[in-house]
Amino acid sequence: MDKIQYSIIIPIFNEAKAIEKVVLDLSAYLKDSAIDSPYEILAIDDGSTDDTYNILNGLKLEELKIFRNPYNKGYGSALKLGAEKASGRYLIFYDGDGQHNPEDVKRLMEARDGYDMVVGERQGCQGPWARQPGKKILKWLASYLVDFKIPDLNSGLRLANREKFNKYVHLYPNGFSLSTTTTMAFLKAGYNVRYIPIRVNKRVGKSTVSPRDALKTFVLITRIITLFSPMRFFIPISLLFALITIVSVTNDIRLSNISDTSIILFIATIFIFSFGVILDQIAAIRRELNK
Repeated sequence: MDKIQYSIIIPIFNEAKAIEKVVLDLSAYLKDSAIDSPYEILAIDDGSTDDTYNILNGLKLEELKIFRNPYNKGYGSALKLGAEKASGRYLIFYDGDGQHNPEDVKRLMEARDGYDMVVGERQGCQGPWARQPGKKILKWLASYLVDFKIPDLNSGLRLANREKFNKYVHLYPNGFSLSTTTTMAFLKAGYNVRYIPIRVNKRVGKSTVSPRDALKTFVLITRIITLFSPMRFFIPISLLFALITIVSVTNDIRLSNISDTSIILFIATIFIFSFGVILDQIAAIRRELNK
């Protein structure tokens, strides 16, 4: 048997209503399209409590491999398990909720030459409206931190070089922010990333948006800053404090008295800048850990 070239990983949690059609449609399309490179489909059941696992086991497909987390660990955990079990040179992430179209998998394959990651830039529906403000803030912040305009920060449909993906597996979280972290890790490492437009469908079943998402977004923003570009965050803040310090000292000189406020502002400026430098060094060490 030829060596597997593509490992298509489908993370799944309680998708009993959608998963059979998702897997069968994908399998049928890949066979009908005569993909000339060997591939495998890895279905990762992330501890589903509905009939998802039984439905998967009932699908008799030669190329399908099924793995299961003993309990729900998170979207990122499912993808990492898939990457661990994958045999292919390239990983393709494909959501199990019916959002993606099989033909876009082939388009990712065709677009990969010269690139380490190819990401589907979603057109149309991009998830529940409640998530959109947080997503826009994250996309702007991420683009600023890596100095690259990111069209779609957390698209679930993407192709990645498996070896390079695994270099940064120690950075990837178990939650939904794995897609965001992966994008930024590749860009920060200087790998070639390409975006291609894809059409997405409304997901089958209900999303899991909750009030906690606002807190999760804040935590993710903080994590992204400290992990990828601390100085791009702390330099503007330290400059702002330096400017305020100058204004305060100028006023003190006019009054012939250096105030406690000016001293505190000066110390704060030095502290913020120094903290940013230290954080930047720690972040660099973490990113290079597995190189």
